[in-house]
Amino acid sequence: MAVEMEKESMITEAHNAPVTAERRVRSDLETTLPKPYMPRALIAPDASHPNGTPGHKHHNLTVLQQHCAFFDQDGNGIIYPWETYMGFRALGFNVIVSVIMAIGINLAMSYPTQPHWFPSLLFPIYIHNMHRAKHGSDSGVYDTEGRAAGKLEWGVLYVIARDEDGFVSKEAVRRCYDGSLFEYCAKMNAANKEEAKMG
Repeated sequence: MAVEMEKESMITEAHNAPVTAERRVRSDLETTLPKPYMPRALIAPDASHPNGTPGHKHHNLTVLQQHCAFFDQDGNGIIYPWETYMGFRALGFNVIVSVIMAIGINLAMSYPTQPHWFPSLLFPIYIHNMHRAKHGSDSGVYDTEGRAAGKLEWGVLYVIARDEDGFVSKEAVRRCYDGSLFEYCAKMNAANKEEAKMG
């Protein structure tokens, strides 16, 4: 009886749900991504990228900290609202959306990341304490130490990463987690602006 139950617990297809047979579970995951269940501190891996984003420097920051570091324009470990604003502008958002996002994000995440108990009226976000700002709507991809919650909402990800057919690729989602997507989108936006000036 116990052996039979154990066999049932390992079945990946349900006869009354044909989609489970059509979309099979990858049986080679352990060979393409060693210990897939283990949270990674420095990289955002998947089966196609077991070592994370090629060429992306983690600077010994957690994946969550890397996700936010794009907005730290001067690299001092603190994100002020004007830096959040500049980051959203670099991603191609207009002035109004960038102002709203800067105010909202810094208001929501400043106090939890503060190194002290009294709030700062400049509303800085301290990257070192970013794990403290993990909020209830997070996806749970990052754990409580920030190693493995999409900080920007899925709608923002959709705006910056959708393709010409209106889909967001698995790779774009993975790169959102380690922040390399932001760097890529900012470079593409700058190149498009430069091309528009030239042409």
